[in-house]
Amino acid sequence: MPNSENAPARRTPWQVTRSVWYAMFMREAISRTMADRMGWFWMIAEPMAFTLIMVAIRGFISGDRFIVNAEFIPWMITGLMGFFLIREGMMRALGAVNANSALFAYRQVQPVDPVLVRNVLEGLLRTFIFLLFIVGALMLGTDMVPDNGIRAMFWWLSLWGLGLGLGLVTSVAGTLVPEVATVVKMINMPLLILSGVIFPLNNLPHWLLEYLMYNPIVHGLELLRVSFFEGYQVVNGTSATYFWMFTLATLAIGLLMHVRFKERLKAK
Repeated sequence: MPNSENAPARRTPWQVTRSVWYAMFMREAISRTMADRMGWFWMIAEPMAFTLIMVAIRGFISGDRFIVNAEFIPWMITGLMGFFLIREGMMRALGAVNANSALFAYRQVQPVDPVLVRNVLEGLLRTFIFLLFIVGALMLGTDMVPDNGIRAMFWWLSLWGLGLGLGLVTSVAGTLVPEVATVVKMINMPLLILSGVIFPLNNLPHWLLEYLMYNPIVHGLELLRVSFFEGYQVVNGTSATYFWMFTLATLAIGLLMHVRFKERLKAK
């Protein structure tokens, strides 16, 4: 009989899952940062160029006279970085299942794994870019250090959670129904405008604001901003409870969709 003492210890399901996530994370990280010689440059230059364009357009239209207790440029950058965190979490998840379909031949790999890994990687990259913006602003003499650092980190992670929840939902819906992916890509720019990223929504008529406040991104961005700027006047109706109810609902629905349609996702 073989000596059972020399047999390798059987790994627990958590150890297997952790190994899968680590391998996929390294694969995604190398693909994002090393596949293109200019990968790191564009990763930083793209949001910087977009931010500068938005700041220039917004400043040309109305300057900063509508921002209460917050400087215009830091207010704009904070909103853009928060919005990008949610948007990229949702967009990167759209193609995650199809891009890793070959890996589903291994029974340890599930369709939800690439979605989770991509969102974690995107969160780390967006955090790094945001820190670069803060350091750059300080070097240029603009104070972007949050007045309440703990609260700012909490709401930054909360926005990442919303992006993950939306990503879980769109990764299933966009894979099973390709038209959904097209619609999600089309609503990016309208969502940017309707989320109060470029201009404060408090200046809109009350009847219109009531409808816009159904958008959870508005609540998340305003709560992130108030943690950066003490005394900042948030949009009327901003609610942390509503934001978290929506975020937890999308996380639960997204995970349930992955469980329900796991085999169909593997067959795609």
